[in-house]
Amino acid sequence: MDGGSTARRGGRAALLVIFNPIAGRRRAALLWQVLDLLAGNAIRVEIARTRHRGHATELAAAAAAAGRALVVAAGGDGTIAEVAQGLAGSTSALGIIPLGTANVLAHELGLPAQPRAIAASLAFRRTRDLLPGLARSIGPGAGPSRQFVQMLGAGFDARVVHHLSPTLKRLFGQGAYALQGARELARGTGPTLALRLDGAPVEAASAIICKGRLYGGNHLLAAEADHARPGFIVALFAHGGALPTALCGLALPLGLLPRVPGLVLRRASHIEILNGAEVKLQADGDAAGTGPVLITDAPAPIPLVVPR
Repeated sequence: MDGGSTARRGGRAALLVIFNPIAGRRRAALLWQVLDLLAGNAIRVEIARTRHRGHATELAAAAAAAGRALVVAAGGDGTIAEVAQGLAGSTSALGIIPLGTANVLAHELGLPAQPRAIAASLAFRRTRDLLPGLARSIGPGAGPSRQFVQMLGAGFDARVVHHLSPTLKRLFGQGAYALQGARELARGTGPTLALRLDGAPVEAASAIICKGRLYGGNHLLAAEADHARPGFIVALFAHGGALPTALCGLALPLGLLPRVPGLVLRRASHIEILNGAEVKLQADGDAAGTGPVLITDAPAPIPLVVPR
């Protein structure tokens, strides 16, 4: 495969591992343990390293077109989302080796974190449906569509992601988001979001469109969200500014974020973010451009490898 691939030999059909070498702080140690266990069970593995943003999507699309039955994302939530986008419309299954900073999707679905359990799940290839979200740019000069597997944020958290230094993230892990958040608060509040939820107009200081229950790690936000169910839970934050944002930051690790004053959870299938370039977006922890966008379910689910 393109991207600097290597192979570990065995007697069975090869699976492709797409590895983001800069994802998270755990990085390669866990990956190589998993690969050694697979090789020990006569499973041939090929590795392709990503070189730039979007490269995982290119590698996954090429693998799906070549008929790979299983493509594994080794990285964080952003890498998983890129691989999922490349597999869209194919019959290839998605496997995960969680190497990221937060690993929200792995927490969400109870995916294993230990090498032996990860290798066993990839070997047995039991799957469940994962229905991603799809963000389509709308308006003049609309850009390409983008899938997301866990959530899409608009407003404060997206500004944090857009301005977060990769060096800061490597040094401090999840703590880097708190540091960057303090910087964003010093810059003041952003513009009010203008949205439509299934055609109904809504305003908010920030919004998080959730496919899953968790946010920012193993922290509850939207208890009714379900990756296998069509539609989204939309978390609307009525208040911006330093005090409400600090309250959210304190409530998050305590599991109290859904009870923060000013937070409303709404179910919707079609979400429009009407603001333009003045509003930043993030998807699965990666910068995802700006508005305006239309958010719907992807056309079809992706089979995701899960534990036995």
